Amino acid sequence: MHASQGRSAGLGLALASAFAFGGSGVAAKPLITAGLDPLHVVWLRVAGAALVMLPVAWRHRDLLRRKPALLMGFGLLAVAGVQAFYFASISRIPVGVALLIEYLAPALVLGWVRFVQRRPVTRAAAFGVVLAVGGLACVVQVWSGLSFDVVGLLLALAAACCQVGYFVLSDQGSGEAEQADPLGVIAYGLLIGALVLTVIARPWGMDRALLGGRVDMGGDAVPAWLLLGWIVLIATVLAYVTGVISVRRLSPQVAGVVACLEAVIATVLAWVLLGEHLDAPQIIGGAVVLVGAFIAQSSTPKAPPAEPVAGSVPGAVAGGSDPEDGGRGEATRGGRGRADGGHGGEGPVTGGPATGGPAHDAPVHAGAADGGTEGPGPAGDRS
Repeated sequence: MHASQGRSAGLGLALASAFAFGGSGVAAKPLITAGLDPLHVVWLRVAGAALVMLPVAWRHRDLLRRKPALLMGFGLLAVAGVQAFYFASISRIPVGVALLIEYLAPALVLGWVRFVQRRPVTRAAAFGVVLAVGGLACVVQVWSGLSFDVVGLLLALAAACCQVGYFVLSDQGSGEAEQADPLGVIAYGLLIGALVLTVIARPWGMDRALLGGRVDMGGDAVPAWLLLGWIVLIATVLAYVTGVISVRRLSPQVAGVVACLEAVIATVLAWVLLGEHLDAPQIIGGAVVLVGAFIAQSSTPKAPPAEPVAGSVPGAVAGGSDPEDGGRGEATRGGRGRADGGHGGEGPVTGGPATGGPAHDAPVHAGAADGGTEGPGPAGDRS
């Protein structure tokens, strides 16, 4: 019961994170259309979120001593890496193509879990990834801008790898007795990411006067500071907090597939708030992404068969009868075995190198709800 409740809560947090990340492009596009450089919007987003999380960073300052590698990896990969590589890729290839490659991350997460960590991956989870990626191709209308720029494709793939880092690092150490507090990891990740992006974006050349005016959003004049506040508080702080906690409650592979919903959410929000048109393939693709995410999140990796304990008698119980029971039962010599395995559920993945976030949401130009250049259609992204 507790495992089921924890999984439901994790799924709810993952959906909240996908909604928060997916809405960033819709809020960023009016600012970009008004004249702000996309990289400046990203810098404002990350630096503003880092400032909000500064008290949290001070409270968890012991993490600098305990987990310096984790903090550095999260800041470089999950915050700065995804965004920098994504923006570099869309300068050479269409936004839709870059998004599709970046959202290969769930498949790469499954590969990491299966071949690096050597943990089982169900066929249902793999099938869900295939469905989600295929549906995403329809959402971003990848066929409308096919071009093969090797450097651009490699940059987009690098963004996908950084996004894998977001999911894997978000779960890092979750099985340890003294876990790294997720809020502290996020706070320091944003601080490190802001420092890196300051060098890349060079915000001192930004037109700050635009932030005090009003911008057009679907025909309505909206204060620029209000949209910036949404990007900082909802699309960054809330999105990262709910996203990292959801990874620890679900698993990197499941949370990664649910994250594919960001593109669907961004497309729908762009349709409602910005008046951007949705055609039949995009609607069908969104439905396919939903189906794929549902299949993947509802599947649980099979627990490896328990090996008999030395000295046990025939018929001793080696674990709980529940197929999700991750623990191994103990058997007493000369007596009947005793099942001691606790219900593990899907369980967090511990270890791993590296988010990414992931994570990230890229601002958009006309024709895309998330991206730095004109693309084939609106889409969400964690850059």
